[in-house]
Amino acid sequence: MLAASTVAQASTAVMVHGPAFLIPSLHARGLSLAEAGLVAAAPMAGVCLALIPWGIVTDRRGERLVLLAGLVGAVVFGTAAALSGGVALLAVALGMAGVAAASSNVASGRVVVGWFPAGRRGLAMGIRQMAQPAGVGIAAATMAVVADRSGPYAAVWVPVAACAVAAVLVAVVVIDPPRPETGPAAAPNPYRSDRYLPRIHAVSVLLVVPQFVVWTFALVWLVQDRHWSAASAGALVAGAQVAGALGRIAAGQLSDVVASRMRPLRWVTVAAVATMLGLGAAAGLDVPLAVPLVVLATMITVADNGLAFTAVAERAGPFWSGRALALQNTAQFLTAAAVPPLAGLTVTGWGYPATFALAAVFPAVAVAMVPVREERELV
Repeated sequence: MLAASTVAQASTAVMVHGPAFLIPSLHARGLSLAEAGLVAAAPMAGVCLALIPWGIVTDRRGERLVLLAGLVGAVVFGTAAALSGGVALLAVALGMAGVAAASSNVASGRVVVGWFPAGRRGLAMGIRQMAQPAGVGIAAATMAVVADRSGPYAAVWVPVAACAVAAVLVAVVVIDPPRPETGPAAAPNPYRSDRYLPRIHAVSVLLVVPQFVVWTFALVWLVQDRHWSAASAGALVAGAQVAGALGRIAAGQLSDVVASRMRPLRWVTVAAVATMLGLGAAAGLDVPLAVPLVVLATMITVADNGLAFTAVAERAGPFWSGRALALQNTAQFLTAAAVPPLAGLTVTGWGYPATFALAAVFPAVAVAMVPVREERELV
């Protein structure tokens, strides 16, 4: 179940994030960078539109159906994109592929939460949360090369193939987790009288800011301010992403050991404040410590994802967690989309050190919002 869920999430991450690696090829064929960027953003827009509807369907119809429908839909629309031959059709088809791919964001996490006991759930979800950086890495290693050699349309066959493999694996392996026999009608709305879920959503949104500041600007900072070569900077950023993926596993395992999701979430939040402040100061002073700090910041600022995701699913329950996880992801995606342009303005006006340090304000606000006292015993 864990392997199938992780492969499903990784394959759809290739579909959603992979088109960003088509930008150089599209630009070389006459598109402006802005136009190529819009094509690359089309799957993300589709994901944002579809998360909550997929969450509702997951709550009502189950995880297996949603995963299969989404993966098959991603294959169909991805194939249409690969065969489109025109930029407008490519963007529309990729957007629809993003709509389909959004299914795995909700349903694959539900499979893991539903089949693993509380004492192993944090580690399992940490492994599943590795899927996104793994998918981005696969896309970077394949789609950019294919696009350079054979064009952007040929490169779209990579996520199509990945989603097709995932669909077969899900069809063979995945079974819906057991649910209470009482049915959805007996499950109360967890948002009506409980502030626990909204507070986790808010904390997660605030922690997206330093995460995407580092993800977006680490490479260009190394090249512009530290005078690294693009190849060396890219290698360091790729290594930091791997470290961040492993950090998600470590955070999940820690939450299992201490039998709490919120205490480790608060520790990660405090660490994010200290690391971003340290990175800002080290970058401003131009000391060598700034480079290992950017790697550490990459690790710490993504470590919260699995903890929050698991806690939301556990609290919302089997008949509401689809919608709760969809709301969580939608808020994070929208925030992530706003961070690069706004942080870019800050970099232009005040520089990288100030931007890194200002990003610490958001986890600082989040520290007091982590609902440690409201957490229930893990079951």
